Amino acid sequence: MTLFRSLALGAMLVAGAAFAKAAALRADSVMEAARGVAAYFMRTCPDVGADSHVGGKRRNSRIWTRGVFYEGLLNIYREEQRPEWLDYALSWGEFHRWYSCTDSQARHADFQCCGQAYLQLYMLDTTAVERMSHIKMRIDAMMATDRVDDWYWVDAIQMAMPIFAMLGTITGDGAYWERMHDMYMYTRNSQGGDRRGGGSPLFNEAAGLWYRDYQYDPPYTDLVETDKDCYWGRGNGWVYMALARVMQFTPADEPHRADYVADFRRMSRALLECQRPDGAWGVSLAAPSNLGAPGSEGPEMTGTSLFVGGMAYGVRVGLLDSATYMPAIRRGWEAMRRAVHDDTGFVGYMQGTGSKPEDGGPVTYNSVPDFQDFGIGCWLWGAAEVHALAVSTGEGGTSAVGGAPVSPGCDGAYYDLSGRRVDSPVHGRIYIRGGQKVAY
Repeated sequence: MTLFRSLALGAMLVAGAAFAKAAALRADSVMEAARGVAAYFMRTCPDVGADSHVGGKRRNSRIWTRGVFYEGLLNIYREEQRPEWLDYALSWGEFHRWYSCTDSQARHADFQCCGQAYLQLYMLDTTAVERMSHIKMRIDAMMATDRVDDWYWVDAIQMAMPIFAMLGTITGDGAYWERMHDMYMYTRNSQGGDRRGGGSPLFNEAAGLWYRDYQYDPPYTDLVETDKDCYWGRGNGWVYMALARVMQFTPADEPHRADYVADFRRMSRALLECQRPDGAWGVSLAAPSNLGAPGSEGPEMTGTSLFVGGMAYGVRVGLLDSATYMPAIRRGWEAMRRAVHDDTGFVGYMQGTGSKPEDGGPVTYNSVPDFQDFGIGCWLWGAAEVHALAVSTGEGGTSAVGGAPVSPGCDGAYYDLSGRRVDSPVHGRIYIRGGQKVAY
């Protein structure tokens, strides 16, 4: 019996039957909750170009925290084409003139993150080349060198890896996928140790989980359960989300897909074993009694949303066994839904910025993190994948359809909203056909 299985078994025995049967997923109720969460953020931050002022520091609105929000918003937009969502995203990109980062920030994943949303918006209108140009220039400059050691912390895998995936698909140039794989494997296998690039792995294959960076691999341990390694919840969520997005935005015959599938499945098995009885995941995956900063209540929604969304994606596309993972997805979605304040759309239990379980707290139902944008983006991203799964399995109702014409898809075939041809459309999903968004 593995460490995580023994932890999970004990927790489940304590929980008894209270969480044994989660309700079926309903696409309509998932979307209703997502509308409220998206509206909350757009109402709270009506000015897409406004700087943030957290901790006495001024930051622009294209930093990684906002980039993750738009990843989530565009993922839920894939499921329901609400004009106000697209307008909000386009206004943001236009405000920044589709600029990604300065020369001094050019290789840093945090400052490239906005490029994911830029590229997704480009794929909705491939005539708008300005949406792709600047981030492509930055990535091309990286590829002109031999360096593969930029992603020295696991968050960076999510912030930048899907950009390479999308550029390879958009341009048809597999060099982006080759460099993406080289950088991923270097981070996976060599960024740990006593320094950056110390030669030890950040991914523990036996555990199926990641250390956040070299500072948190052994001999560092969890601060509460000191006999356990420290596997930060959201840090693992970043990698899980990135692997799902890389597979989403690359074709099935991408040369290194088997490596990503193998790690995705390893992580899935580990995550299944350390889900809390209430359906959520905590801040420290191997140490359930570590709730984080003093005053924290246990559930943590940024990681939970990414784990639920990743599992939902995996089941929907056939990477994960439905019978094994659907109960965890249903319970995870219920935890996500309970975190939403129905009267406002505010999402509770969000850990703020940081790098370890004890940062960014306390994490409670009513606590407001230092940055709300990225946590809401995580929640929306996960909700979108749950919605897509609910539609594909027919467990619940469907959502409204609307929106303006986009390209490609002018040849009569069906394409998904990332521009990839779909040979077997699913009833109730939205596709591009004949240059228009249609419901199949």
